[in-house]
Amino acid sequence: MNTSSSNAPRASSKSKVMTFPWIPSIRAGHERRSMRSMRMGTIIAITALLASCASPPLPPSSAPGEPAAAGSRPGDSGPLPAPMLQGKSRWVAVRWAELPGFEEDALFEGWNAWLKSCERPGPVFAPLCAEVRRLSIASAEAQRSWMVSRLQPYRVESLQGAADGLLTSYYEPVLKASRQAGAGYEVPLYRPPASLASRKPWYSRQEIDTLPEARAALRGREIAWLADPVEAMSLHIQGSGRLSLTEADGSQRMVRVAYAGSNEQPFRSVTQWLLDQGEGRMTAPWVESTKAWAARNPPQRVQQMLWSNPRYTFFQEQPLSELDAAFGPKGAQGVALTPGRSIAVDPGSIPYGTPVWLASRGGAGSLQKLVLAQDTGSAIVGAVRADYFAGTGPEAGQFAARMNQPLRLWVLWPR
Repeated sequence: MNTSSSNAPRASSKSKVMTFPWIPSIRAGHERRSMRSMRMGTIIAITALLASCASPPLPPSSAPGEPAAAGSRPGDSGPLPAPMLQGKSRWVAVRWAELPGFEEDALFEGWNAWLKSCERPGPVFAPLCAEVRRLSIASAEAQRSWMVSRLQPYRVESLQGAADGLLTSYYEPVLKASRQAGAGYEVPLYRPPASLASRKPWYSRQEIDTLPEARAALRGREIAWLADPVEAMSLHIQGSGRLSLTEADGSQRMVRVAYAGSNEQPFRSVTQWLLDQGEGRMTAPWVESTKAWAARNPPQRVQQMLWSNPRYTFFQEQPLSELDAAFGPKGAQGVALTPGRSIAVDPGSIPYGTPVWLASRGGAGSLQKLVLAQDTGSAIVGAVRADYFAGTGPEAGQFAARMNQPLRLWVLWPR
């Protein structure tokens, strides 16, 4: 689960780092948070404006009700449905020809995420899941034809009619950890305290580190210890991750820690705090640049930086089978995230489990593809807003750190 926007910038059990052949910029070796990403991301208003100015423009949208474009698919004709209001967004019916890259996408990758959504479908999409499963072994052309016959694309707009938004990214970090404190591992990861539900908000990050009553409430709730507080902060922001864990007997294994709750304090970006303090902007990837800053500063200053974000995340440990390792953590929909094909959205604009066409161009690359709305995050707010799950490990983290660019979305809704 993505707990915030990627501040940056939601491997197998044998510690193999997952690669992402569908992301050309990663393949070329370029350089998100939350929970999940952790997920540190976005100074939304400023960065979105800069990204929209510096990035190539997205394709123009067609006007509602216009005739089918030349070369449009059979069945994509006739009157278009009226616009619909969906909570915080307005959906405008369009032709399939408006969707950039629809004829080129490797749909089977998106189908894997759709199959996951069908494990916990909502009432609108549940009737389609038998057909979705049957088509999982069909050709891309058969899948495309089925989509045109069964689904209607709607361009997602704000209630004021704006179709342009912001895309960020998050990932699942892989960190070294120890089951026991000591030998350099001094930063604990906690399970939720028993009193979490009875006190809202719970103690802040600074209070957790300093107040005896907060420390007493967490005693015995430790899952593992990390070596670096900045890496721990990254895990708190992304909301989940994998631990290369040294057990008490010296054995090694890979486990996943997933989001189990938070203290419900407000989220504050540590990169913004550093900027406000005159320390300059941390370059991406933010974890490495912030660790370098911490190494140059006294412990008290580093502690101030960490305490500037009152939000604190609690975790649950999960086993990591071979099958689990091929997917990310579970998102807010309750299904495992698919690298490169799952997005976090504002559920007040796009319901969980909805197939979505995503188009974005910018410094991280060009994305035109089928994705599934399967997660959310506290900073993922508004109609045309998404956080893209890049996958697991440092390569995904580098991609997530660069992703901050213009976005357009089309929901694919049953006819």
